[in-house]
Formats: sequence, structure tokens, C-alpha cells
Amino acid sequence: MRSFVIHMSSSTARRANADRLCAQLPNAELFEAVNGRDPQQIADVDVFPGTLHRPHYPFPLRPAEIGVFESHRAIWRKMVEDHIDLAIITEDDLGLDPDRLSAALGLLAPIATPEHYIRIPVKQREVPAEILAEKDDLRLILPKVIGLQCVCQMVGRRAAERLLAATDQIDRPVDTFLQMHWITGQPIHALQGSGNREVAQEIGGSTIQTKPPMSDKLTREVKRALYRAKLHLHPQRPPASSD
Repeated sequence: MRSFVIHMSSSTARRANADRLCAQLPNAELFEAVNGRDPQQIADVDVFPGTLHRPHYPFPLRPAEIGVFESHRAIWRKMVEDHIDLAIITEDDLGLDPDRLSAALGLLAPIATPEHYIRIPVKQREVPAEILAEKDDLRLILPKVIGLQCVCQMVGRRAAERLLAATDQIDRPVDTFLQMHWITGQPIHALQGSGNREVAQEIGGSTIQTKPPMSDKLTREVKRALYRAKLHLHPQRPPASSD
């Protein structure tokens, strides 16, 4: 098991937390984030205006979102090229509970394979289509609708290969794209109860989120709600029984 903490070296306010994560996670190392605001770093990225897949995505990709997407793709590529069967991938605004992390990894150890992509989210909002394992406060599920954010996940090499092949072109944020299991062919599981939390506000704020003008906020919320409603037309379902 390897671990990669996505961190931009210029984000000095986040460095202490990134180093803490490296000390807490198994075989962890910092992984330099792609800077989506640097034209040279994203020169080869093929970006589309939300029209590659249905439902169409109603917002243009921001530079920071491009950088985050390409950072995850770079790790997926490393996993494939270096034959890394399983890795924990986190962003540098993750806060861990070491005891719960140990319990979470213990639950996942006999289950996770190179085929898996398992979110270990900070928000416990997903509704299960199937419960695969439970122990104490931990629950591994197949969510009906996949949640947002990529703060922490356990990724298998075959899943990384699948996702890498599906993202030569991008038109929406990485977490939004991962919701589209019918496009990627990659089921997404979630481990609930890990104790993970997001600490962005404690270490300088989000590097992605911006506050739109009040005149735009209502319009964005309506577009977001319509988009989410379309996602609910594509729930994940348990695999058909072989019986």
C-alpha cells in the first residue's frame, strides 16, 4: 500500500498539514500538484465546455479545477506505470483520526483490490444501494448516487487505468466526472464513519471555491439542482446475482 498527498509546494500554509498526513498514512509521500493557473503545466490538457457527456455540465471549468483533475490523473498514471496495485490518494486539506484510520484500513484490507475505487469521504451523505461490510461505526457501501469531493480515497491500479483511459479529454471537475459511472465503467464505493474531516478553513481556505456575485448565486443554484436531478436518473445498482 502506497499513499500520495497532493500538495502544491507554493502553498506554504498547507505544508504542515501535508507533512502530518505523510506521517499518518502508510508509505506516504508528497505529490506535487498541477498548477491549473500555469499555462505551461496545462498546455496539453484537452478541455471542453461541459458538453462531452450527458448530462451536460452547466459551468465552465476553473483553472484550479483543471489543476486538481490533472493532479489526480498524474497519480493514476503513476500507479499504472509503476504497477502500484493500491494507493491512498488524499488532498492536503484532509484531517485524519489516526485510530479510526487504522480501523478503516483494517476493514478494507481483505476487501480492496486493484479493481476498486473507494471514497473515504468527509461528508456522510451518500445513501446505499448496497452495504458490503460493517464493523462498529464503519460501513462500506455502494452509493446510489456518488458523492462529491476527492479529499481521500483508496484507488486500485485497474480502476486508475480505467479512469485514465476515460479522461483524455475533460469537461467537468474530477469529482463530478467520477459520479458518471455509466461513462467510466468504474463502480465507486464509499467507506462511511472513518472520522475524516476537511480542514481547509484552518489552513488558509479552499484553493478551488470562490464566492460568486449575489446576482449569479441563484442562477448557479438552479443549474446545479437541475444537473443533480439528472444524475439521479443514473443510480448505481448492485451487480446482478450469479445465482
